[in-house]
Amino acid sequence: MRTSPEHRINELTASGHWGSETLHSLLAKNAGDKPSALAVKDQPNRAVLTDDEPLSLTWAELEAASTNLADQFGALGLVEDEAVIVQLPNVAELMVVYYAASMLGLIVSPVPVQYGSHELQMLADALQAKTVITMPRLGNVELANRARQALPRLSVLEFGSDLVIDTSEPCIGATLPADDANRILSICWTSGTTGTPKGVPRSHNMWMASGRCSAQAGSMTGEDILLNPFPLVNMAALGGFLFPAALVGAAIVLHHPLDPPLFLQQLQDESATFTIAPPALLNQLAKTPQMWRQFDFSALRRIGSGSAPLAPSMIETFDRDYQKAIVNFYGSNEGISLFSTPETAPGPDVRASMFRKPESGALVATKVADPTSGKLLDEVGESGELLISGATVFDGYYASDNQDVFAKDGYFRSGDLVEICGDSGNYYRIVGRCKDIINRGGMKVSPAELDVALEHHPAVVEAAVCAYPDERLGEKICAVLVLQADAVVPKLEELQQFLLSQGFAKFKLPERIEVIKQLPRNHLGKVQRFVLQDALTENQES
Repeated sequence: MRTSPEHRINELTASGHWGSETLHSLLAKNAGDKPSALAVKDQPNRAVLTDDEPLSLTWAELEAASTNLADQFGALGLVEDEAVIVQLPNVAELMVVYYAASMLGLIVSPVPVQYGSHELQMLADALQAKTVITMPRLGNVELANRARQALPRLSVLEFGSDLVIDTSEPCIGATLPADDANRILSICWTSGTTGTPKGVPRSHNMWMASGRCSAQAGSMTGEDILLNPFPLVNMAALGGFLFPAALVGAAIVLHHPLDPPLFLQQLQDESATFTIAPPALLNQLAKTPQMWRQFDFSALRRIGSGSAPLAPSMIETFDRDYQKAIVNFYGSNEGISLFSTPETAPGPDVRASMFRKPESGALVATKVADPTSGKLLDEVGESGELLISGATVFDGYYASDNQDVFAKDGYFRSGDLVEICGDSGNYYRIVGRCKDIINRGGMKVSPAELDVALEHHPAVVEAAVCAYPDERLGEKICAVLVLQADAVVPKLEELQQFLLSQGFAKFKLPERIEVIKQLPRNHLGKVQRFVLQDALTENQES
């Protein structure tokens, strides 16, 4: 039976997995321990993006700026437990907002800069928000004006006019609430792979637990320089950078939007020691060593990636030729937090797609169940839905009945299909989404394994397979490919033979090829197969 949030707080606190630290209490500690050390630095092309010169803040300056911004929030009427929509690019102001909101007890609801009037209206209605925090522009997009037009009844606060970054002696006139690590700090929004995004409330303690997982996977220390190319609006950046950096006192260098040449230049120029990069970029670097070797990445220790199974050949290239360790992350806004490192999975084949089952007493606990019957599975080779519980996991979607979100015992139903692997069943391999399964004449096919196999093809940069309708079989398989520059489109027979040579069964072979310039991805970087499938269906019907 699922326990109440209060019982869960007591249980996780007693176990030591949850504590009393808040985001701003970590800020105060770092500002006291290392006041002159770098805390956050903007990308060098900031002026092109927002008309502002790049900011660089030490921990002492970050604490002063956050305290003074909290005072500005209070003076403008923002109050404890109020949800505010924040639409900012990856700039230093966004980090200051998180720390200031933590001090004042505000709930930050960060949204991607790609969200337009439709999404803003939907989220504002759901949150009953009164305030939007943004800035005048990002590139040629007028963020503040767009927000005002979409949300005329809300107060739109702009950095540069209504709000300023002030690193002078901090002054706080607002009454600050007592620290509470179980207070909700953020409501992020799900990726929307299957429908309308849902709000995911997360407390300080939930984020701390996720941050500890990331810090462990990245072997992070206070001497690290972390280059963050992902928007600070979801787990990849908040759990992967903001909270780990606060926990260990590391510096964050920002990058946005993803610009591979600039990203690689920053890796070199900032002497970054850790970063997370999308699989497509790592695949490209592995296949074009001349691109890698034109830079000096001697400071770089580890590179994280995820959102899809990784290519073993890519990991092998980085391990053997570049001497850089790849860490495979498996996470979600809801609190999935698993990883595969050289320590837990030395072999590239294992690290590319498998994650070690958490041991007893770990921050998270997992089970595998039949997605239809709920029967628990534990035999090697069996596949089922991953269920997860523990310190990183949220309590439920915002303003939702959550009826089918959790199993009866309180474990979160991830919707991901995993296969139990390893000699003793101590690994999981992601094989797809419960709703992604392709049913070809009664034979079930998981798309994820085909994606990875196709990305081994020398002409392919990225691949995603999806279903398209067939009168006889119900569904057939289409391979959607992004090709290398100047590559010749492979013939269907060639692609099928390529998969057969890797041992795939004939019923899993694609029977159609589509070539596109870019795979549709959500803001977590996950491929939106339903977009591909809808496009294929429309083309077939037209």
